[in-house]
Amino acid sequence: MLIRILLSLALSLAAFAETKNLILVTADGLRWQELFTGMDPLLANEKSAGTEGKTALREKFWRDTPEQRRAALMPFFWTTLAPRAVVHEDVRVTNGFRVSYPGYSEILTGRAQDGVIQGNDHIQNPTETLLEFLRRKLKLSRQEVAMFGSWDTFRWIVEKTPGSVTINTGYMNSAETSRIAELSRVQRDILSPWDAVRYDYFAFEMAMDYLTKVKPRVLYIAFGETDDWAHNRRYDRVLESTAYFDRSLERLFKTLNSMPNYRNNTAVVITSDHGRGSKLEDWSSHGSKVEGADRIWAVISGPDQNRAGPIKTQSGIAPAILRMMGLSPEEFLRTRP
Repeated sequence: MLIRILLSLALSLAAFAETKNLILVTADGLRWQELFTGMDPLLANEKSAGTEGKTALREKFWRDTPEQRRAALMPFFWTTLAPRAVVHEDVRVTNGFRVSYPGYSEILTGRAQDGVIQGNDHIQNPTETLLEFLRRKLKLSRQEVAMFGSWDTFRWIVEKTPGSVTINTGYMNSAETSRIAELSRVQRDILSPWDAVRYDYFAFEMAMDYLTKVKPRVLYIAFGETDDWAHNRRYDRVLESTAYFDRSLERLFKTLNSMPNYRNNTAVVITSDHGRGSKLEDWSSHGSKVEGADRIWAVISGPDQNRAGPIKTQSGIAPAILRMMGLSPEEFLRTRP
């Protein structure tokens, strides 16, 4: 009897849901401080491109109040997106490591897996991820569920069963479209400072071309430079990468609104994998011993955004997505390694 009731409820939720597509976007290690208060006064004189570079940076991003600074850094987010979305300012990471793989896995599986995923080692995710679950429940092809990212480790994070979804991350070569094939070639001529992370430009351009040409039902886009420049203590580049992230969001939303496949029926969820420190000595770091590295944020936008419910923890993001899409979070969370 209970099973029949739950099944009936799930079918009812699906019938009322307007959300047909999901776009998940993450910005690696983007601190709440930059998102909500803009250029950090404490870091305004951190390493930059010389004295002239610091002056130009302050002219571009410094304003008198936090509200003005955040609007200068992320104008689309604060003038267009935030007023019509649900913004969760204080979301807590529940995994004990506060580094990238455990954080992304927590987003994608709805749980911390501290007994198995304890760092950024290249191990296959032991649990069915949100992307795989959506493919299975919505009866989608592999091409209809795709992930494009900058960091190569995503190829192990986003799926339990290799080959379940379309993945292009790190310096992977791909040829789904002629544009993606060209970007795959060029990215090796314009190498980033990091062996395992390509520039966000390549990941985003590939994702947008895939979006417009293939029209997937589920798409995950993962930006990485906001974290990598922070590890290099290049606060100037962190700010510039954050501004690029904002411009990319604007282009993404404009594209979605221009396409009948996505207009008025697409959930866009934006979040981060971990926080960072808030002091001069630790703002560039994160991990279990860094105070504040457990604090992230989440933004929910779409026709069913009010059905997502409150998001208090990183592990609550996947259930919120499923509620918007009329699917059962309980069924998803019953999945075990």
